[in-house]
Amino acid sequence: MSRHKLSNRRARGAMSPNCWLPLFMGMALAARADETRSEQEAFDRYFGMPAAARQTEWTTHFSIGAAVGFNISAKFNENGVFNLPSSSLANGFYDDGYVLTDITGSTDGNTTYWGYQKAGQVQNTPTGQSVVMHKTTSYTTTGNSSQDDGGPFPGFELDYGGNLYHWQNFRIGWDLGFDLVPLTISDNQTLTATVNQNAYTFNVPNGIIVPGPGYQGSYNGPGPLLSTSSTSSLSTPTGTVSGTRSLDTILYGIRLGPTFYWDFANNWSASLGVGPAMGIVSAEYKYNEVIKTTTSTAFNSGSFSGLDVVYGGDVNATLFYHTADKKRPVDLYISAQFMPLGSADFSQGGRDAKLDLSGQIYISAGVNWPF
Repeated sequence: MSRHKLSNRRARGAMSPNCWLPLFMGMALAARADETRSEQEAFDRYFGMPAAARQTEWTTHFSIGAAVGFNISAKFNENGVFNLPSSSLANGFYDDGYVLTDITGSTDGNTTYWGYQKAGQVQNTPTGQSVVMHKTTSYTTTGNSSQDDGGPFPGFELDYGGNLYHWQNFRIGWDLGFDLVPLTISDNQTLTATVNQNAYTFNVPNGIIVPGPGYQGSYNGPGPLLSTSSTSSLSTPTGTVSGTRSLDTILYGIRLGPTFYWDFANNWSASLGVGPAMGIVSAEYKYNEVIKTTTSTAFNSGSFSGLDVVYGGDVNATLFYHTADKKRPVDLYISAQFMPLGSADFSQGGRDAKLDLSGQIYISAGVNWPF
C-alpha cells in the first residue's frame, strides 16, 4: 500500500463520532430554543397575548391609591361610679338654677341674683315657700352596647414590591404594604343609672311671691328676694344617662408577604398576595352625656386617649391594566383586601371601648409604576 493511500485512510479515520458531538449538541440546542419559542407563542396565542404585546421585564414596583374600609365595629362598656366635675358650691351654681351674691353683697342674707328652672322646685312650707336646688355629684351604671358601623371609612394605601422569579407569563415576588384609615364609631345608647344627688333648700322671705319657672334674676336687681343660706340633704334617685360616646381612631396597617402575578391577557394582569399583617391603632374616646332624674338634668363630658397594637393576616387580589406607554410604563389597578386583625382595647375609669377589626375588608384603586 502506498504512503499516499495510507494518509487518506488515516484522514478518513480521524473523523470519529467524537468529532460530530459538538455539531449534534448545537443542533439540539437550536431545536430546543425553537421549541421553547413555539411553546411561548402557543401560550400567548391561547391567552390572547401576541409575543410583541407581552409586558416588559420589571424588577420592582410602587403604587399609591385610595382605599375604603368596611365591616368594622366597636363595643362600648360603661360600668362603675362616675364623678361629675362641676362648679364649686361656693359659687352657687346648681343643675337646675343658681343662687349668687347680688350688688349689695347680700349683707342682709338675701339676694336678687337667683334663678330656677322647674315648677317642682318651689315648695310650700309651714312658714311660707322655699326653692330647692339640686346638684348631681356622681352616678352608678352598668351597661354595654355594640355598634356595627360597617363603614365606609375612606383612607389611602401605599405598596412597594419586587419581582423574584419570572417564567413565561408568571411572576413570583414580594410586597410591603401600608394602609392609613381614619375611623369614627359612635354609641347613643341610653343607660339606666343610680344618681347621687344633693338637694339644697333656700327659704323665700315672707311676702315674696316666687315668679314662674324659668325665672332668671339679675345681679343689679331689683327683683324678688331669696335667702342665700340653705339646708341640704342627699338622695339617690334612679335616672338615665343619654348622649354620645365615640371612638375616633386612626388605623395604621402594615402587611408583608409573597405575591403571585399572572399576565393573562393583552395589557391585563392579576396578582394574589397573602402574608402576616399588623395594625397600630391610635384612638381618642370622647363622651358627652346627659344625666336626667325627675328633678334635674346634669351634664358630663370629657375624653381620654390610647394606643394599641393588633396582629393578624392579609389576603389581597388585584387587577392591573397596563397602559400602552412603553417609555414610561404605568398601571391602573383595583384591589380587594381582607385583613383580619384582633380587637384594639381602650379603657379608663370604668369606660371601655373595643374596636373589632377581625372582619375588615378594603376596596382600593390607584396607580402602579413598574420599574
